[in-house]
Amino acid sequence: MTAHRIFDWTPQAVVFDCDGTLVDSERHWEQARAIVLRDHGALPDPEFAARSKGLHYAECGALMARLAGRPDASEEITQQLLATFRALVAQHPVAVRGAQMLVTRLGRSTPLAVASNCPADVVEFCLQSVGLRHHFRHIVVPGAEVLPKPRPDAYVEAARRLGVDCGSALAVEDSVNGLKAAVDAGLRVIGVGRRPSEEALALADLWVDTLDDPRLLAWVDGGPAVHPKEAGDAASSGTAQPPVPPQGGPADSETEARS
Repeated sequence: MTAHRIFDWTPQAVVFDCDGTLVDSERHWEQARAIVLRDHGALPDPEFAARSKGLHYAECGALMARLAGRPDASEEITQQLLATFRALVAQHPVAVRGAQMLVTRLGRSTPLAVASNCPADVVEFCLQSVGLRHHFRHIVVPGAEVLPKPRPDAYVEAARRLGVDCGSALAVEDSVNGLKAAVDAGLRVIGVGRRPSEEALALADLWVDTLDDPRLLAWVDGGPAVHPKEAGDAASSGTAQPPVPPQGGPADSETEARS
């Protein structure tokens, strides 16, 4: 990882993944996959769990259909997966720890977008459910001209819509597929999550356990290095603590997020 590529730099735009990054919905996807597979007489195994995280929902539906021994039923299973996921999110919408704080602070000075592998209505629903939708100018999802992650298309398109070069934008991601997409698009990347793989750590410029990491918030605020006590608390999480240069952080210019 090269944390200085984040802390010594000011992004002109920030693009977030949604599932697992802003909305704590990975649990809902896991539950939905398990429920649908069970209904088709199959069970998820460790290999399936690893392969399905961050996968485009249609590709996940096809994978589930093969696992269930019904490769011709991928469309049916995909629709069941989406319907089950929506129902679970509606019952218990939860924002990822620190998401509200980080997005609110970034949105005061930096244009924001979301790049997701989910359908647009699912992303809209998830963000609305946790009160984050109004912070983001654009939502980019796969379509006729945008291939799903790990292809870089969604991040390239998000940067284009925000009016910045990819090299001037920052991505925030939690999955290897998303990290690959952002890196290949040319964005700098912050990874988030408590149990990153070696591959994920190698792809990210900076890895944080949570979005309320004190180093990250200090950088966003353009302030000095974190207080020693905060640094000690963050260090106890097992993450190395580089200093936060005072010149870091997003530019201090007001922009208005459009919903």
